[in-house]
Amino acid sequence: MDHAKPIFAFANSPLNRRAEWRSKGLGAIAATAKNCVWIRGDHVRMTGDKLFLDMPTNGDPEMIFLGEYPQHQLWFATQAPESEDLQPLRGLMQQQLLPPEDLSILAQARSLVHWHESHGFCAKCGVKTDMVELGYRRHCAACGGDHFPRTDPVVIMAVRLGDEFLLGRQSAWPPGMYSTLAGFVEPGETLEAAVAREVLEEAGITVHSVKYVASQPWPFPASLMIGAVAIAESRDITIDGNELETARWFTKAELQQMRDSNHPEGLTASHPYAIAHHLIGWCLEN
Repeated sequence: MDHAKPIFAFANSPLNRRAEWRSKGLGAIAATAKNCVWIRGDHVRMTGDKLFLDMPTNGDPEMIFLGEYPQHQLWFATQAPESEDLQPLRGLMQQQLLPPEDLSILAQARSLVHWHESHGFCAKCGVKTDMVELGYRRHCAACGGDHFPRTDPVVIMAVRLGDEFLLGRQSAWPPGMYSTLAGFVEPGETLEAAVAREVLEEAGITVHSVKYVASQPWPFPASLMIGAVAIAESRDITIDGNELETARWFTKAELQQMRDSNHPEGLTASHPYAIAHHLIGWCLEN
């Protein structure tokens, strides 16, 4: 896998985030063009098959600065009104209606807009907060508290034993689809410990030799998928029942059939937009 240029969704942002501009305010930023993406929940405002990029006309104070690309062209994000032009971000990703660069900009925009939507009041004293630093901090004038956008780390791992690989499925997924195991990193936990804990909790299998492969921003609402591979100590599966519907071992030949959508049982792997698909590919190639 090429770590420099990931081929899955949301990982190819062209923006220079220009963190040094955030404390200056919009008035200090010179630009020849300004674009604004409009987000409402998991939906994006579109014009036909292209992003709607008009700037707000009412001087929206909740406009978030995303970055610069190309030079002197600035990108922002804001909350969209309810509109017939809103389309689901997942659908735009799955149908490949937008170029990878646009999807990556939307990942940043969706995560930040969601954070502002859900963190408008101070967690310390409950007073309404103000957006500062062009969207990268909320400040409470009452108690002086500062609040910052969060990203939730998630480990996602391909588990192997010899030439076989462990995949599971959740009941909410399309029939026949299997994928790598995954779970949120808990407070005070290393990535390696999170991988081992999640595999043990979900499938009852102890693993070792955890190795990082790649990562993927996942804006539903604001996660970072941290891809890894690990070696199992046994083949004995004990399903948790809460997280997984089932899990099983697959040979390399079966994994290839699933990626090619010609498995004899009609089983499939996760979609190519997801890092899980490429973790399986990494196992096939290594």
